[in-house]
Amino acid sequence: MPKKPVPASRETDNVVELPKADKNQDEVSKLNRLLAAVLNYLSDDEVEEIDIEYLLTNTEGLREWWDQYRETNRKQIEEEIKKSLGELSLEELESIRVKIKEKEK
Repeated sequence: MPKKPVPASRETDNVVELPKADKNQDEVSKLNRLLAAVLNYLSDDEVEEIDIEYLLTNTEGLREWWDQYRETNRKQIEEEIKKSLGELSLEELESIRVKIKEKEK
């Protein structure tokens, strides 16, 4: 039986992708580490005032995760606003418009 021809090499042939389960496990491990760091900080009796900026600066990967989360949440908020615009009165819409114009200045 003749062998099937080997496909031409592509750039992606050298890319090693983790199986989905491994990627999920890596993400879970990362989130566990972030959560543990935050909870350790929050449970420290010497901390008198919670400093979010300190946490974001001193917990590796937390700021990146937070920014990504906020961007995802932003998209959800935008969609909720778009859906609810039709339910607002003309006065409410005009009020929003004025606030937007003020922000643009």
